Amino acid sequence: MIQQPIVKVAMADLNVAAGGECIRTTGLGSCVGLTLYDAQRKIGGMAHVMLPDSSIAREFPFNRAKYADTAVPLLIEELEKAGAKRERLTAKMAGGAQMFASLAQNDSLRIGPRNVESCAQLLTRIGIPVVAEDTGGNYGRTIELDSETGILTVRSAQKGTKEL
Repeated sequence: MIQQPIVKVAMADLNVAAGGECIRTTGLGSCVGLTLYDAQRKIGGMAHVMLPDSSIAREFPFNRAKYADTAVPLLIEELEKAGAKRERLTAKMAGGAQMFASLAQNDSLRIGPRNVESCAQLLTRIGIPVVAEDTGGNYGRTIELDSETGILTVRSAQKGTKEL
């Protein structure tokens, strides 16, 4: 079996894959792994979103890939540069866990659920449908998007492997 090239996405990072490459990020806890895919061109992109909103950024200039409200438009820009068309993009998401149940009562500490909500609201506003998601819970995930098929593989120690 031929090993597909892997494009890695670090925390608070994003990247694009095409030509049969797979794109992967690990260590999704409260972070959201957001993928956008153009099935016609077989181009996929992934962002490892850490926080819901850049208004809380303390650094300047800040990392646009770190926040949902800036990562989504940046990922779309990168996909368009690679030849994808915005109107053909579909989204899949994974992660957004509430890693510490005792903190769930404090809204400012509900980072995982707020990351999911922020990504979903932004995609709705832009007009990109979320066609699949594996979000929430209290466990970590690793995800990998196959640029050839658009299949998002989600792995976790607690729930095993599933394809979206």
